[in-house]
Amino acid sequence: MAEAHQAVAFQFTVTPDGIDLQLCHEALRQIYLSGLHSWKKRFIRFKNGVMTGVYPGSPGGFMVVVVSYMSYNKYNQLDPSLGLIAKLVGGVLVGTGLWVTIIMVMRNVLKCLLSWHGWMHAPHGSVSWSIRLWMLLVKVFSGRKPMLYSFQNSLPRLPVPTIKDTCRRHLESVRPLMDDEKYERMEGLTKDFEKNLGPRLQWYLKLKSWWASNYVSDWWEEYIYLRGRGPIMVNSNYYAMDFLYVFPTSIQAARAGNAIHAIMLYRRKLDRAQIKPMFNTSRLMLQNTIPMCSAQCEHMFNSSRVPGVDTDTLQHMNDSKHIAVYHKGRFFKVWMFYDGRLLLPREIEQQMQRILDDQSEPLPGEEKLAALTAGERTPWAKARETYFARGKNKQSLDAIEKAAFCVTLDDTEQRYDADNPVKSLDSYAKSLLHGKCYDRWFDKTFNLIVFKNGTMGLNAEHSWADAPIIGHLWEHVLSLDPIKLGYTEEGHCCGEPHPNLPGPLKLSWDIPAECQEVIESSLTVARTLADDVDSHIFPFKDFGKGLIKKCRTSPDAFIQIALQLAQYRDKGKFCLTYEASMTRLFREGRTETVSCSLLVAAEKHQNMYRMAMTGEGIDRHLFCLYVVSKYLGEDSPFLKEVLSEPWRLSTSQTPMQQVELFDLVRHPEFVSSGGGFGPVADDGYGVSYIIVGENLINFHISSKHSSPETDSHRFGGNIRQAMLDILDLFQLDKKTK
Repeated sequence: MAEAHQAVAFQFTVTPDGIDLQLCHEALRQIYLSGLHSWKKRFIRFKNGVMTGVYPGSPGGFMVVVVSYMSYNKYNQLDPSLGLIAKLVGGVLVGTGLWVTIIMVMRNVLKCLLSWHGWMHAPHGSVSWSIRLWMLLVKVFSGRKPMLYSFQNSLPRLPVPTIKDTCRRHLESVRPLMDDEKYERMEGLTKDFEKNLGPRLQWYLKLKSWWASNYVSDWWEEYIYLRGRGPIMVNSNYYAMDFLYVFPTSIQAARAGNAIHAIMLYRRKLDRAQIKPMFNTSRLMLQNTIPMCSAQCEHMFNSSRVPGVDTDTLQHMNDSKHIAVYHKGRFFKVWMFYDGRLLLPREIEQQMQRILDDQSEPLPGEEKLAALTAGERTPWAKARETYFARGKNKQSLDAIEKAAFCVTLDDTEQRYDADNPVKSLDSYAKSLLHGKCYDRWFDKTFNLIVFKNGTMGLNAEHSWADAPIIGHLWEHVLSLDPIKLGYTEEGHCCGEPHPNLPGPLKLSWDIPAECQEVIESSLTVARTLADDVDSHIFPFKDFGKGLIKKCRTSPDAFIQIALQLAQYRDKGKFCLTYEASMTRLFREGRTETVSCSLLVAAEKHQNMYRMAMTGEGIDRHLFCLYVVSKYLGEDSPFLKEVLSEPWRLSTSQTPMQQVELFDLVRHPEFVSSGGGFGPVADDGYGVSYIIVGENLINFHISSKHSSPETDSHRFGGNIRQAMLDILDLFQLDKKTK
């Protein structure tokens, strides 16, 4: 009865005296609370917009400047308005102008300071006086208590490298991969491009860099992600895993309750810009000094990728008060607020348990509906327009696409099994990456997946942001879940169920037979792709960054060299290698390619990494030049050949960004498994790794069964042996003795 009571705002009956309105006071109360909540959010967003807009100034600083200026004028009997307006108004206007001037000066000085990247070239562990002075100035001009987006207007724009430098570095990167004849041919193409077409294309890029916030990111988002017509499942989406060794509860609904509540708390902080600005952590000595762009955070929630015939779009809602939940072929809409407040973990567990206990059957076509998001994009776009543009199908689709995020209550069990580590982790990874191909809504910014035994993970769509953004959220969730939120001895969320909480709403569909055929067709494509994925995840426990640092080399460079050695042993040759580096030191920056060939030394790798981070990379510049050439209708043999080469080894490190949230010294069991992605090339490998604490490195390897040249488990063995062999070269045992 509680559900029906909440659903009707008012009732009316016809009497001999006319219409008798009987207002439902509880329903009106809920409407009032909902409106109050909405206005609170609007006010908070308005306030945050003002605070961010005037940063590094503040309203308090405004009052100080205005009052000080007016006091000075009064004491000296000055008239700043020259008699045109009253002294009070003149004082306020001049004081405001002075305050704005101070803000603009501070902001531009900070932008100039952040445009200097000499600190990246300083040896680890040493800080020169010039860098110390620079750090002090950055701190001074950064203001007090910055919010998440406070630094956006102070971040420099991504610079456009010169054609000459990019061409030179490209030739350096491909030289080890080519014999003399091939290299001479590539050298000729490069020099011709550098002399003739290149400067013309460069002019357009320079023009764009002056006009746009970032000369790369919008084209990268559009052409690399949104215009792709192939499946985004496996090819684009990626995953994040749970703790490796800790299993907080085996109750599925309880784990979902804590995780969903933690995610909603993160969203609240994000809406209020209360999350601390993200800083570069590559140098501990500069921690909390160098801000990074936070623009990608804006689409984390209430967003979805919407298919189009030629290109997809990103749909974002300012707010969403519900989530969408999938379980055993049914979709549910679950409200996250009641009585004007966010549901508590035990109340969310109550809602999840109601869904688990629901014995209703899926409606025709509903069970495998999400397969549309796993297959080719064009059939999904046409089906969406034909069958989901109106009526109950549109309302139900809106409930999914406009949800804060999606949740899958998976009916399988996944977990790291110490007795069978290889099979258990491989199965876990494949489930997060693609599942059954119809039980994750792959278009959603991210899906929280909670398995039957309480293990969980994420599947994230890639176009809206890169992995570190979702990783920041996931670290927050894992840090809150077992320790701060906790569970009872029985494994339930802390607290009590709500006696009057309305239940979840089961979505209704009317999917015709023709649409069901499209769904089955998409599912066939998706299953073929999923079945071809060869995943292998293994924890490397022989040593970690603690021992690598004793070799006086970068852990990332050490691992990258090991990957090159493993690749050579696996295939008998080196290949183009992709390593992602972030460019978020610049406004709206995303990623750049670090390594394009064999890295002959750790120092070389580190230098290339620094160049990529500071806007001097090769790949994105060449990509944008290619886009300009297409707009101009110019054909460039050089760009065509360079950009058509496949990345047969694609690598990425999952960074731990909030190390202060996890005390791995006292609680070494709370280590993350990290995350991974599918293979980029049909005959290549995708490798993700996370350096956890001092003694553990987790590797995630993917390839395709259909390729006779690859085997993820074989490659994993090669990586492990390469790590051990490179360590032996340093002869640490002899040095210790």
